[in-house]
Amino acid sequence: MKKIKLILGILIVASLVFSLNACNKEDASINTDKEINLASDEALSDKLFSDVKDIVDEAMGIGLKSTEIDTIFMGPCVVKTIDTIGIPHTITIDFGETNCLCRDGRYRRGKIMVHYTGRYRQVGTVITHTFDNYFVNDNQLLGTKIVTNQGFNSNNNMTWTISVNGQVIKANNGGTITRVAERMREWSEGIETPHRRWDDVYLLTGTSTITREDGSMQTSTITTALKKKMNCHWIVSGIIEMQRTGKPLKVMDYGDGQCDDLATVTVNGETRTIHLR
Repeated sequence: MKKIKLILGILIVASLVFSLNACNKEDASINTDKEINLASDEALSDKLFSDVKDIVDEAMGIGLKSTEIDTIFMGPCVVKTIDTIGIPHTITIDFGETNCLCRDGRYRRGKIMVHYTGRYRQVGTVITHTFDNYFVNDNQLLGTKIVTNQGFNSNNNMTWTISVNGQVIKANNGGTITRVAERMREWSEGIETPHRRWDDVYLLTGTSTITREDGSMQTSTITTALKKKMNCHWIVSGIIEMQRTGKPLKVMDYGDGQCDDLATVTVNGETRTIHLR
């Protein structure tokens, strides 16, 4: 009987040692730098595709007879071409073949192609964005972005659903990010002053998934609405939770409303501050 108990004790201890070793190996497999870089890729791809809508909003908000654009995002080197005869209507926003320094401090070249079924504020309007050799700071955007006006919500704020299925080819051979996203955008402030975009504030909610060339896949969910002020180049507040299969949850916090290029990422108990690209 004592021998049996002794054998059982040895097996239990061996089992515990094996489990601890397995846990240690699993913890060691967590590459914090890679997880932080994935969070940074989420922020980069989100920003690049979000700016597309802001640029097109500006283009659609300017009189149809205007061709030269000099507004929040775009500079005097940008030319807008409108076709209101065809159905759906089209807008071409052309930054030229060489890098153009825009008013938000970013260099752009190439074209954003827009098809729209109605006015920006009209309920049911569908706006489809595609790209022709379009680059931002030498990051190329590919794919499609579709924005649909959903009318006013219970807060009496105008809303749009936003679907993205595209890619970012990062500058300097930095690899490719494939992005699929479903968002809701709410115009929370500034709708009463349609010709003053500097006072506009938007809230973003929803989910997204990014995939790298090496197969790394990450799903993100906005748990606290991201706040975008048009008088700031970055998201000023909000929280995103990011998850990879078999890896610890990452939490990215954009801050308390200050206009800066900083966010914090917490993963596996470690918090780092990152600069938004």
